[in-house]
Amino acid sequence: MKLPKLFRSEKKVKTNYIVALDIGTEFVKALTGKIVDGHVEIVGVGRQRQKLTDMQSGAITDIAGVVENCDAALSRAEKMAGVVAKDVVLGIAGELVKGGITSVSYRRARPQIQIDEMELKDIIDKIQKTAFERVRKELSWETGYKELEVQLVNAAVVDVFIDGYRVTNPVSFQGRDVVIQVFNAFAPMVHLGALQTVANDLDLNLINIAAEPFAVAKSVGADDSNEFSAVFIDVGGGTSDIAVVNNGGVQGTKMFAIGGRSFTKRISSALGVNYQKAEEIKLEHSAGKLDEKTEKEVAMALEKDVEVWLSGVELSLSEFDKLDHLPSRILLCGGGSALPEIKKVLTTTDWYKSLAFARRPKVDFISPHEVNRVVDKTGELNSPQDITPMGLANLGLDIVDTGNLRENILQRLSRTLSI
Repeated sequence: MKLPKLFRSEKKVKTNYIVALDIGTEFVKALTGKIVDGHVEIVGVGRQRQKLTDMQSGAITDIAGVVENCDAALSRAEKMAGVVAKDVVLGIAGELVKGGITSVSYRRARPQIQIDEMELKDIIDKIQKTAFERVRKELSWETGYKELEVQLVNAAVVDVFIDGYRVTNPVSFQGRDVVIQVFNAFAPMVHLGALQTVANDLDLNLINIAAEPFAVAKSVGADDSNEFSAVFIDVGGGTSDIAVVNNGGVQGTKMFAIGGRSFTKRISSALGVNYQKAEEIKLEHSAGKLDEKTEKEVAMALEKDVEVWLSGVELSLSEFDKLDHLPSRILLCGGGSALPEIKKVLTTTDWYKSLAFARRPKVDFISPHEVNRVVDKTGELNSPQDITPMGLANLGLDIVDTGNLRENILQRLSRTLSI
């Protein structure tokens, strides 16, 4: 039975506000933000726990249940903000969300002629077609479906070179040899369609769907310098999402299906308690509030699972084999990152030696105040699990609602090398 639209008309709708909706496996997080002078002031926050059957590994499995949870989270955010906002940015995660760099090199027949926007559009078209076919083949191989439909969700220009000279905007330059590298993130239509249905049933204006590791990576550090480099690891409820940023550009994203829910199930099995009680124990363990006996039991129960999680990180990072080296800084976020075993295994073992790290990477947590162009006015955003929705809010500032991602790339290319 299809849910009716939930018309959010109790208060006057505001047009200079934006909603960031992070539909996670464990929680829905909703932020209402006011757009002020090029940044977002968060004035409303709402959270709602998901049922075990609503999500699986970052993907929606029960649309009606997710709509109900989103409505509850949105209502809390709206009540705190005192306004209703319609424009929403949604996050997408899961193992089938693919992100990577596509490079196009070509020789211009008339190097003395300046590059114009029409020529640049043609280049972007070629890049997107090449990336689309590659990702479609990869997903078809992984899923066994030959005709799996996928769609572009995010794109960012990483590098532009003309005759070996790096430029930030190729328009109006002359030259013969042009190289453009673009990061593209794609997702299956079945996942995108579910999110579009959720937005429609909530009576929201969907301005963008963003790959969550991309949103996080583009929201921290990139505004400071084109030299910024880091590995981002977002440990969510159902998945762990990884993004690698090198010299200010997103190099790629990887996801694997191990997150906080896996650790909760392990505690439930090892201690002989139900899932809800195991979740409470996990949170107390993360906060260092358990008695010594239970603390040891939980640590022992999680030891093997954390090793498996680390193997997922190693495998994901090994796929960035085209990079000369991996950034020597790891930034953690997501609710699952609060488990002490996560940082411990990253900082005390020699896992990094089999990868292209020049030295042991430094591991830190991302603080909410480090998110670019997002200011919390509520005092509610104070933990690593708040980074992803804040990243979505930051990304919302850059959305030009033309309905054409290629146009967005071109418009933003004139402002910054990495969109």
